[in-house]
Amino acid sequence: MSDTQTLIENRPPSVAALFLERVAATPDAEAYRYPVPPAAGEGPDDWASLSWAQAAERVYAIAAGLIELGIEPEQRVALASSTRVEWILADLGIMCAGGATTTIYPQTNADESAFILSDSESRVLVAEDAAQLAKAVAKRPELPALAKVVVIDPAGVEPGDWVISLAELEKRGAAYLEQHPQLIKERVGAITREQLATLIYTSGTTGRPKGVRLPHDNWSYMAKAIAATGLVTIDDVQYLWLPLAHVFGKVLTSGQIEVGHVTAVDGRADKIIENLPVVRPTYMAAVPRIFEKVYNGVAAKAREGGAAKYKVFQWAAEVAREYAKVTQDNFRRTGVASAPFGLAAKHKVADTLVYAKLRDAFGGRLRACVSGASALAPEIGYFFAGAGIHILEGYGLTETSAASFVNPGEAYRTGTVGKPLPGTEVRIADDGEILLRGPGIMQGYHQQPEKTAEVLESDGWFHTGDIGELSPDGYLRITDRKKDLIKTSGGKYVAPAEVEGQFKAVCPYVSNILVHGADRNYCTALIALDEPAILQWAKENGLEGRSYAEVVAAPQTVEMVDGYVRQLNAGLQRWQTIKKFRLLPRDLDVEHGEITPSLKLKRPVVERTYKDLIDEMYAGAREA
Repeated sequence: MSDTQTLIENRPPSVAALFLERVAATPDAEAYRYPVPPAAGEGPDDWASLSWAQAAERVYAIAAGLIELGIEPEQRVALASSTRVEWILADLGIMCAGGATTTIYPQTNADESAFILSDSESRVLVAEDAAQLAKAVAKRPELPALAKVVVIDPAGVEPGDWVISLAELEKRGAAYLEQHPQLIKERVGAITREQLATLIYTSGTTGRPKGVRLPHDNWSYMAKAIAATGLVTIDDVQYLWLPLAHVFGKVLTSGQIEVGHVTAVDGRADKIIENLPVVRPTYMAAVPRIFEKVYNGVAAKAREGGAAKYKVFQWAAEVAREYAKVTQDNFRRTGVASAPFGLAAKHKVADTLVYAKLRDAFGGRLRACVSGASALAPEIGYFFAGAGIHILEGYGLTETSAASFVNPGEAYRTGTVGKPLPGTEVRIADDGEILLRGPGIMQGYHQQPEKTAEVLESDGWFHTGDIGELSPDGYLRITDRKKDLIKTSGGKYVAPAEVEGQFKAVCPYVSNILVHGADRNYCTALIALDEPAILQWAKENGLEGRSYAEVVAAPQTVEMVDGYVRQLNAGLQRWQTIKKFRLLPRDLDVEHGEITPSLKLKRPVVERTYKDLIDEMYAGAREA
């Protein structure tokens, strides 16, 4: 048996047990960093730290406080908060109490929050602040099982019988621990592999979300499998800003506990650019939209510098892509990431002029980024790879505890999601669907056996709903969602995500794009532009002072985007080409339910919202 197999097969039953082991092994090592806003409310944040022992003190107090409130093994405690250090401490506290965390995105409205709280039968809610508390208060009559709300930030909150602060819960828990010093050890020791640890509700595109049941063993396996990849070490500094209510963010906390490195936690997306040079991470995870925004931002900045500067950027971008493709190809064939002399010389010049500044903006120490949740356009991936920012694409679903595949370090291949994690099996069905089996697969959907049976076979194979291809040496490429494949009325299949990804690499102003064409005789697109980028363009093109909606409605904007659509079409098969498009009057967002909190497009919602624009593009069209 290999060391990797031993590591995974001898895993403890829970991450709670792993946490106790980590605290015992490195009590004084730094575990978490988190921002502390200045008292005056202005100026940069200070950053504070918690060692593993300090984190444990708070985690155990939270766990004991929950036990005192009556939380029994597997009973649900909901967490409605943005990403912050208290989210992690509360989640670990829930697990160490033997309870199960129900995650709720802070953007979730009161109706859906109430549905999740009710469906999960959550007994306690940990709410971030007065705004999250207000949703529960508004729906209190519908939530008879909800016995207590614990508020992290109590500003403007009136405590009472139903509401206490997190500080108060910790205080009560610490006192309870003094009377029962072995309590946490006993609770964690009693946790079994199959015991429910987390209930994550998928943000469904239609109907109510489904609760995905993930037992303790899923997270213990993920922790060991991530460590076994060798991608992260105890010396790493992770910058964690992803929503922890999402499985991608949550799995990163398990891997960190096993490896023992530092994690800097701050979920404020508007602070990413400011935080990177302060945190100076060695690795971070992100979703493709972040890399697209950075790319568009760098391109926009170069344009602002005038025609000559923009030309240099465009040249450097092409050199980066060529360099990445050549070096990756050579590494695949020879094991050495080499490039011909001429290309290497051009790359060196481009590095001085463009890439070095880009790496500095990421803090100057970034070894690798992990990208997941949706596909990264390969041309954007190659640009960053050539610029020395290595984006390792991965793949997984809520139902598979997030990380089923990841690119293997130096041997990564842009455009693929890499190889399966140790212990995970994969096969491709006759229709191209990716099937997975292994210790990361969910138990099923909460109280929905019929829905579970639709995707989970009795022998453990899980139907992902994604279409993909495996290379002879085991790298997976995702081609599309099974249900998202478009079949035109002419009988041709189009993978919309592939076309959308290519357009994002071509057009520096795009924020979101939806390709439509099922049962139609040609494809069309709805395009939302990136507000900062397009307003800067407007300023340079005689449209200064106009609102976003006015700019996108302007004929010169439509003409400019049309040029990029024609550029896209030049590289597509005839049946894939975009014959018509419409610019949307605003960007798609989470608040309108058009994208998920992890920034995935909700196609049915967008198509319903903009049905009139879609119908307009097909008005008078002859069916083939």
